[in-house]
Amino acid sequence: MSRYGYEVAVRAAAILGEGPTWDAASGRLIWLDILGARVNTYDPVSGRRTARVVDQHVGAAKPRAGGGLVLNLRDGVALLDADDSLRWLHHEPVPGRRANDAAVAPDGSLWAGTMRYDEAPGGGTLSRFTGDGSAETVLDDVAVSNGTGWSPDGRLMYYIDSPTRRVDVFDHDGGRVSGRRVFAEIEEGAGFPDGLTVDADGCVWVALWDGGAVRRYTPRGDLDRVVSLPTPRVTACAFGGAGLTDLYITTARVGLDAPHPVAGSLLVVPGAGRGFAQPAFAG
Repeated sequence: MSRYGYEVAVRAAAILGEGPTWDAASGRLIWLDILGARVNTYDPVSGRRTARVVDQHVGAAKPRAGGGLVLNLRDGVALLDADDSLRWLHHEPVPGRRANDAAVAPDGSLWAGTMRYDEAPGGGTLSRFTGDGSAETVLDDVAVSNGTGWSPDGRLMYYIDSPTRRVDVFDHDGGRVSGRRVFAEIEEGAGFPDGLTVDADGCVWVALWDGGAVRRYTPRGDLDRVVSLPTPRVTACAFGGAGLTDLYITTARVGLDAPHPVAGSLLVVPGAGRGFAQPAFAG
């Protein structure tokens, strides 16, 4: 089983680092601190970094086809325009609930997850949003909606509800999913599955919260690679860089009594694999 070493891309102290996303148009890596309400960017060529504080906890930030970002916020989905103005696409505040991970589907729609702050079972959802602001609940019995991603051909969708300790897979066709089944299970003591990304070979990389690792599973669901990390709260991963060969990994400090020096930093494993271009939100 292959193992890889990591480097620190951005040394930081994010409370809950999350959501790494490569923005091909700008050549930057977008990543978040959910509980710090920060949207960060990192340019691996120049080393330049930016941070934009928003008014609410932010679960995801994805590039838009026309420029700017779409944000999964505590009270709904919002658009951050190129002039830095923020406006609601879909506003639906629910007391005790916040946004979590999100992903853009092959058709340009945003699939955005929510969860209760107390992580109560059934308190979260997974919903599909289109550029005109329409919303459709896809799953309504979720505890902690997390990693979502599609196979390179768009025919499969992978999804994680973290407390289940499973990565599930659906058949995907025209913005609809069906045939939910187990793709991979995380054994007791190995942590909880959090964010995920899919590579150009159709393999699924899964970050393990309280597991201190990122794992790669083949399209058949077999574990074949492990990236071991010194901090336990590994949250998400995504391929980036000019050739989409570098695996960026976010981490968290929240709840750790004696966090490792890299906890809350953005990490990178150069040459870990090969990603594929991700669609921008069509709105």
